Amino acid sequence: MARKTSYRKTYSRKPAGRSFLSRLFRGLLLILFSLLFIGIVYHYRKGLAYYLGFKSEKVLDEDAVDKHLSDVRNIRVLENHKGKVIGIDVSEFQGKVDWEEVEILDEKYPVQFVFIRATAGNDRVDRQFKRNWEGAKENKIMRGAYHYYRPNENSIEQADLFIKTVKLQKGDLPPVLDIEKLPKNQPLDSLKKGLKRWLNKVEKHYQVRPIIYSGERYYADFLKEEFGDYLFWIANYNFYREKIEDDWLFWQFTEKASLPGIKHRVDVNIYNGDLEQLHFITVE
Repeated sequence: MARKTSYRKTYSRKPAGRSFLSRLFRGLLLILFSLLFIGIVYHYRKGLAYYLGFKSEKVLDEDAVDKHLSDVRNIRVLENHKGKVIGIDVSEFQGKVDWEEVEILDEKYPVQFVFIRATAGNDRVDRQFKRNWEGAKENKIMRGAYHYYRPNENSIEQADLFIKTVKLQKGDLPPVLDIEKLPKNQPLDSLKKGLKRWLNKVEKHYQVRPIIYSGERYYADFLKEEFGDYLFWIANYNFYREKIEDDWLFWQFTEKASLPGIKHRVDVNIYNGDLEQLHFITVE
């Protein structure tokens, strides 16, 4: 009868020193992340308190919380810019705005200006432009109009459409050129020539230099050097960005605000100055 051969399992043991170092490393990482979390909570403590309703001395349900600025960072941004002017920008994507209700952002910050999309490309008039343009004026909100530029369409035709659509009056903000995309099948120089044609034609018509709107990266990479004579309205929603740059005229710091009178989320902007300075740049 054959005898069964028994096998004893052997286990390799890790050196005690290596196991200790591994546990120590994990412990240090846990402490580091805990300190980081505590630091972030402390940094945004005012925004968190406001956002959760502690300042209002009432308990907010989920729907009420959602109607506040959705990002705690945005509360901090507003707190960092006391004394500067707060405004919004709208288009047909916000639906029909009840301008009589558009007064206070987040129960604390007056909305004192609005940029309204007028046109896009060489053939598109915003479906809500006329209504928004008149509504802002009737409710004494300083207004401005912007054109969404399409790089692959004729720049003069785009300028003509904007001029035909927008009748600026005394007290209105300068016209705005919104450029966000790169051209297809054409060099960058061609885009810049088109932008300059639009800017020159619009400036000549209204007798006021337009403002250029773009994202911060687009601005830095393609516009800042060659269009340095213009004033810029910059979009940046990044978590780390909490203050406006000195050379920005306006900063669009969020696209996720809720505001009475507007059913959908809306962009919020900061003007780099006070109300008197804002009046100074308006059309005379």
